[in-house]
Amino acid sequence: MSSVITTPLESNHDELVIAGKRYRSRLLVGTGKYRDLEQTREAIEASGAEIVTVALRRTNIGQNPDEPNLLSVIPPDRYTLLPNTAGCYTAEDAVRTCRLARELLDGHTLVKLEVLGDEKTLFPDIVATLSAAKTLVNDGFDVMVYSNDDPITAKRLEEIGCIAVMPLAAPIGSGLGIRNPYNILSIIENSQVPILVDAGVGTASDAAIAMELGCDGVLMNTAIAAASDPVLMASAMKKGIEAGREAFLAGRMPKKRYASASSPIDGTFF
Repeated sequence: MSSVITTPLESNHDELVIAGKRYRSRLLVGTGKYRDLEQTREAIEASGAEIVTVALRRTNIGQNPDEPNLLSVIPPDRYTLLPNTAGCYTAEDAVRTCRLARELLDGHTLVKLEVLGDEKTLFPDIVATLSAAKTLVNDGFDVMVYSNDDPITAKRLEEIGCIAVMPLAAPIGSGLGIRNPYNILSIIENSQVPILVDAGVGTASDAAIAMELGCDGVLMNTAIAAASDPVLMASAMKKGIEAGREAFLAGRMPKKRYASASSPIDGTFF
């Protein structure tokens, strides 16, 4: 007689909650840098992502009626759209972009805030980010915010009212993986809102490490879109997220300096 083992991920007992909505997938993906809209669609489907972020300053979702519309391949009735302020270098531009998204998407309030401070590193301008976050929260937006990996900044953004904090693992598009896991861990341990790694993931093992640390999710774009086979990499990322989350829930064994036999010799017959 066989039995089926159901993991928490398969039984709906382990879901990501963002702005009161539940999601099975903890992988969030972007839509930039793909060859065309068809490859975008295929990669997003292979990733299993349910939340898809869209850069309004670089992507047409209806503001340019004569150009191809991204919503043709990521319909809002199937995916939760996460408009982002990529490319904004001032708090004012970021707030304006979020308000445009709300108009274009019929009152949509879930946004990803990022205010950049440097064109070379794309590190966030934290002072401007804090300012924009306050304005948007007061204006009724549900703000998921891109930040550096500083635990103090993460706590300030949470206190302002951001519904999720998204520290970078490494510079945007670098693929370097998590450079400072101890800071990420500190942010997680001191947070009451979801923490999602945003930026720097390069391959599936990076995503798994983020989840093993206890992150609630990972957002990525370049790691998938810049792969030799984006659709296959999207599938790999899905599996990496799931494996990392299960390992976190399972609880890893303690690290030891010396060997410990898998089969103890106590009680052997010879």
